[in-house]
Amino acid sequence: MDGFTYDLIVIGSGPGGQKAAIQGAKLGKRTALIEKKNELGGICTNIGTIPSKTLREAVLHLSGYRERSIYGSAYHTKDAPTIADLLFRANHVIRHENDVIRHQLQRNGVDLIDAQAALIEPNIVAASIKAGHGQRILSTDKIVIATGTKAGQDSATPFDGQTVFTSDDILGLQCLPKSLAVVGAGVIGCEYASIFATLGVRVTLIDKRDRLLPFIDREISDSLAYQLRQQRVVIRYSEEVESLDVVDHHGGRRVIIKLTSGKTVVAAAALYSVGRIGNTEDLNLESVGLTTDERGRIKVNANYQTEVSNIYAVGDVIGFPSLASTSMEQGRIAVCNAFNHPYVSVPELFPYGIFTIPEISMVGRTEEDLTKAGVPYEIGRATYREIARGQIIGDQIGLLKLLIHVETHKLLGVHILGEGASELVHIGQAVMAHEGKVEYFINSVFNYPTLAECYKTAAFDGINRLRNYRPLVADVPMRTDSAVSAPPLAVGTAKS
Repeated sequence: MDGFTYDLIVIGSGPGGQKAAIQGAKLGKRTALIEKKNELGGICTNIGTIPSKTLREAVLHLSGYRERSIYGSAYHTKDAPTIADLLFRANHVIRHENDVIRHQLQRNGVDLIDAQAALIEPNIVAASIKAGHGQRILSTDKIVIATGTKAGQDSATPFDGQTVFTSDDILGLQCLPKSLAVVGAGVIGCEYASIFATLGVRVTLIDKRDRLLPFIDREISDSLAYQLRQQRVVIRYSEEVESLDVVDHHGGRRVIIKLTSGKTVVAAAALYSVGRIGNTEDLNLESVGLTTDERGRIKVNANYQTEVSNIYAVGDVIGFPSLASTSMEQGRIAVCNAFNHPYVSVPELFPYGIFTIPEISMVGRTEEDLTKAGVPYEIGRATYREIARGQIIGDQIGLLKLLIHVETHKLLGVHILGEGASELVHIGQAVMAHEGKVEYFINSVFNYPTLAECYKTAAFDGINRLRNYRPLVADVPMRTDSAVSAPPLAVGTAKS
């Protein structure tokens, strides 16, 4: 039995599972990772995050989107790109990522088991090996469940993977639809709505809420809605689907969506994106006393520990925020907690990246959060169009927004819409992690021309607004805590 005894067993090889297994191995624990699919990486690598972001990049290139503000709205790199054009790039990246993940796990000494896992007891896992090779019974001290999710489906909806499909079916599409109804304007729905619209597909986006992505800053959400409309997307807020049917029409198929308001949406295809369901049905959780909510998600505490003390769960299977980046951190933290290993993590500074077109990213507090909490703040803004780099890359719509504490000048939040948003946000994240003030950006030198200059421009804008909060009796220049006097220039030197 020694060959089947582990310190840690991780179930699922997505982002959370990978980092949990690697963390366990780095702590010197004998670790096994069980994956039921033929490929490593889970939904994220094979049909979710990586493929969708690769498709997005292919769309941006083939459609000529980035160059339209310079060469005109009719500019494109390729006439009528096909689904095959998009998948060519995606398949290449998926194969590469699978290889990278396998190499990382192997070089850290993680045992990879190709099997379906099921819990028998809190310390016993049954691994049903594929191809009729029987079952292994594995014992372990700790278990991390990282099985991810699958797209939710309504049993009354006629899914066929082509005319009516979910985000999990995207890679199997045989052709691009002429028009598309997207049911559900969550992160996935908004991302695919913008991707298809950029390709020229007529998109209708339907959601029961009264705004897009309510967890992000309202100004950024409103800006995204405006840009989607510029791409001819019709947004139907506060609407629910009463029925969805597929009918034959002049030799083709049409989707007929009736809304509870009485409206009807007709499209060539429909993307159903109303949430995801935890992949927990085959884990035999009830055998150890674990239950899930109505969407198959597992409840955990702040340490990612379930109701069974030696079993942890991380990633999408525990719910919001369901991001690859946060799942990786959750996997690391869960294992550190499981083996009482010290760690440092700042969850309130986890960044969010939403890969719509245009891209969105944020870290820290929103205006709504600060207003509700009664925190005095001011805003500093910079637009890409006033930055040389923005002109060079042709991004006329980008926006970087800083939220600044009125009294302390500390940076409270960063919100970005535009090219490279998910990269730029990390500058603000680093400053916030060190409780930095807005003056940091004013006193720092940024490469020119870069989008990072937006931070300095937004900081000056914020400082100018903060001047209104100074006593009116003394109009003196504002001091900055980080200001330092520059040494005098040596004789014979000159400023450029």
